[in-house]
Amino acid sequence: MRRVTVLGSTGSIGTQALDVIAAHPERFTVEALAGGGNIDRLCAQAARFGVSRVALADPTAAVAARERLPDAVEVLTGTDGVVELASTPTDVVLNGIVGSVGLRPTLAALAAGSVVALANKESLIVGGPLVLAAAGPDQLVPVDSEHSALAQCLRAGRGDEVDRMVVTASGGPFRGRTTTELAGVTVDDALAHPTWDMGPVITINSASLANKGLEVIETHLLFGVPYDRIEVVVHPTSIVHGMVEFSDGAVVAALSPPDMRLPIQLALTWPDRLPAAPARMDWTASHDLRFEPLDRTTFPMVDLAIAAGRAAGTAPAAYNAANEEAVAAFLDRRVRFVDIPRIVEAVLKEHDNTPVADIDDVLAAERRSRAHARHAIAARHEVT
Repeated sequence: MRRVTVLGSTGSIGTQALDVIAAHPERFTVEALAGGGNIDRLCAQAARFGVSRVALADPTAAVAARERLPDAVEVLTGTDGVVELASTPTDVVLNGIVGSVGLRPTLAALAAGSVVALANKESLIVGGPLVLAAAGPDQLVPVDSEHSALAQCLRAGRGDEVDRMVVTASGGPFRGRTTTELAGVTVDDALAHPTWDMGPVITINSASLANKGLEVIETHLLFGVPYDRIEVVVHPTSIVHGMVEFSDGAVVAALSPPDMRLPIQLALTWPDRLPAAPARMDWTASHDLRFEPLDRTTFPMVDLAIAAGRAAGTAPAAYNAANEEAVAAFLDRRVRFVDIPRIVEAVLKEHDNTPVADIDDVLAAERRSRAHARHAIAARHEVT
């Protein structure tokens, strides 16, 4: 029986994680839940799983939840409350928080000795050296389908036999379009992902391929593979999630339906597998396994991320902070979709890169980068 704390329980990853847990009551119990501000969903989850502790990052939501939940349920408030929840030792902390705000909970969970099932890739991106230094052997387990796939492929050979790692990208809703054709796309257009059902921020990141850029940095940090040995290929059907090419030319790939419950389940039980599949491939049907090269001109966010990753230090934090600000502005219709990489590039050009010695270095770099991004956003015309 594994005890699980779910951070970001009201979001896409969190709700799917709880679906997996509910399907296997003999294997999992839910220790605690943390959400943002969705009171109705969090209260329903707390009742469903009988948890005694919850946290809400939104202080106003926490006050409302305290009035609705039984007295026996402890309600923690704000980001400090989420960190406190994460710092309570348990078997697995699944971090499904979106954004760099997930860094402190990741570090807290690692310090407590819990296994961290990491869906919050931004934790690793912005705090790479801090997270890696805090993580013990097998304490950091990827939830992203791409990195789950790569971890599984690595079981086929020794580390010194790995030649290349290949991260696949669906290409998002704008695959095949030119920069000119992207100038007029709307928020609704960008949210219409062809294969995955995700929250708005991750969906926009997938449309711009910023998500893929972050995943390249994550691949480098998780597996220690140099950037020049990590490739991104477009695979529209999202059946092949990752591939490892070994020194003799053999390629091992991980295939499954595009269903996040699969990597979530594996992360919760890693390195073991449950004898039950949330979804299976239908091998009686035809499947399109074609691959296409990445259009780096139309989608520059991947190369911007790689440049930030190579620079190391606080540059990845600057990339992520600028992107978070640009995506928020696009969702608010204050900038165009094509402005997102331009804002990120402008911030990276201004960024004064420094080494990361502690979390204060990361937070300071984020503050500067967000301020630069907001200045760049204000300088652009409002989208109507």
